[in-house]
Amino acid sequence: MKEFRDLDLNLLKLLQAVVKTRNTHAAADMLGISQTSVSRGMAKLKEAFGEQLFIRKAHGVEPSELAEKLDEAINEMFTPLVKVVESYQDFDPEKFDGNISIAMNIFFLELLGDGIYQALKTVLPKANFKLIYWQDDTLAEMLNGNVDYMIHFGAFPLPQEVYLHKLQEFTLCLVARKDHPVLTKTSDWEAIHHLPITRLVIDGVNSKRSPVEDLYISKGYQANCTLVTHSVRVLLSKVQNSDTIMFGSNLMTTINPDIGTYPLPPIPKEMRSVSINGGYLQTKRGYPLYQLLHQTMQSFFDSVAQPEISFDTK
Repeated sequence: MKEFRDLDLNLLKLLQAVVKTRNTHAAADMLGISQTSVSRGMAKLKEAFGEQLFIRKAHGVEPSELAEKLDEAINEMFTPLVKVVESYQDFDPEKFDGNISIAMNIFFLELLGDGIYQALKTVLPKANFKLIYWQDDTLAEMLNGNVDYMIHFGAFPLPQEVYLHKLQEFTLCLVARKDHPVLTKTSDWEAIHHLPITRLVIDGVNSKRSPVEDLYISKGYQANCTLVTHSVRVLLSKVQNSDTIMFGSNLMTTINPDIGTYPLPPIPKEMRSVSINGGYLQTKRGYPLYQLLHQTMQSFFDSVAQPEISFDTK
């Protein structure tokens, strides 16, 4: 109701003082105001909440059930406000010992998870971390406040409630075993289109069919996709031990040094790299903790060196 929204917050303090003391004179002393101010305030409270808010007794007043419930509600109302103020005034990364949940695509968890954890632990040494991979219900969990920060591919759609910032852009390449019989010579379409391929599942982006498979079709080829999985390590094992190729990041060589990287065949410019986004709720943008998470993630991704892509020949 409009009158409640316009209610002077000092009247709420008065209500709580009267509920606690059961006496308007004692309430005036507690708040350091005159008895006249208390009388005016009580009249405004009755106007807003009804005549039976307090019942007069011989030696004071008796709060009604409504007054007592309002007292409880006022405490609950001020609690989040106090927490916000405390988060700005008292936040100390070295002492923060709360829980932080980071959700990311499983590709990043496998490839960069350890480095991300170490970067977070350096700036928040006493915090407790939960690093999880992005699932179907993760967005709902984030919107409910149960996930503090997310990392995902730029192509993954997210609502406006999530504040996004670009962390990095990864160059793509062909990934195959170092002594690959075809790619050590050329990566032209005519030479590679018949080779078996494998791909990583990116939930929400390529769960059914990948852009690479669509690209094959657009060129009149049929992609021979022999393995589809969420696991980077399973993919690389397949690639290492066969002539299978995959379209991926040169960072995969940091997991398996026996893997080689090769230039892409002629493909559209927009498919030659992928952007990586970080994000958290818009409602948290001003909080020191979330600003620190943002800065830490950005610094970490800025430090990620991408190996040079070249023909691996022997």
